[in-house]
Amino acid sequence: MSRRCELTGKAVLVGNLVSHSNRKTKTRFLPNLVRVTLTSESLGRSVRLRVAVAALRSVEHRGGLDAFLIKASETELSTGARALKREIHKKQVSA
Repeated sequence: MSRRCELTGKAVLVGNLVSHSNRKTKTRFLPNLVRVTLTSESLGRSVRLRVAVAALRSVEHRGGLDAFLIKASETELSTGARALKREIHKKQVSA
């Protein structure tokens, strides 16, 4: 399981920790990932995703999981989120 947000694509960054004496040591900056259960209004079911906390705030701001996925680009979504986006799109078009 990679350390990547399934909704925003936020991943691990690599950089240097620089001490007072200007000595540099490599470090990894990990995203704040949590496993959450989000509900889809159009599908009427819950979905478990591993997302960054910043993505949760974005989902809330856009008005829920359905609105977030409809506006999100396909390139930053995981394969599971892409399939979910297609399901939601089909359901909204047919309704």
